[in-house]
Amino acid sequence: MDTSLKSTLHRRGLRMTPQRQLVLDAVRELGHATPEQICTQVQRAAPAVNITTVYRTLDLLEELRLVRHTHLGHGAPTYSEREHEHVHLVCHHCGAVSEAPTALMDELADRLREREDFELDVTHVALSGRCATCREADLKASEELGEKEAHA
Repeated sequence: MDTSLKSTLHRRGLRMTPQRQLVLDAVRELGHATPEQICTQVQRAAPAVNITTVYRTLDLLEELRLVRHTHLGHGAPTYSEREHEHVHLVCHHCGAVSEAPTALMDELADRLREREDFELDVTHVALSGRCATCREADLKASEELGEKEAHA
């Protein structure tokens, strides 16, 4: 049992439940996961837990600042531990997600603060683009097309 979760809930007048612990454990085990993926993981240990319970628990855990969510695209948000801080790099072609240090966004965050009086939460950022594998595949396909056209 997570004693920090139990004490945090107790301070708020809330009780520790097995479902809350299972959802937090699933977030920790999965790294980045949608509520549906978290629900599937939780149901391995507790089949009666439903998606509504998972959503409510994730909302509570986020309110308690134990987890955070990020939108990696147009689908459901993904959840991770609060301390799990990085910028997400999402390939809009294959869907691969990689991570980059938040320090890469420092200059942009400073400029936004100075010019727009806006505080950027770099731990909540997902940048969309193309991964190296997809770029290389596109380059190879272009080269092969060029060779076919040259021989035609």
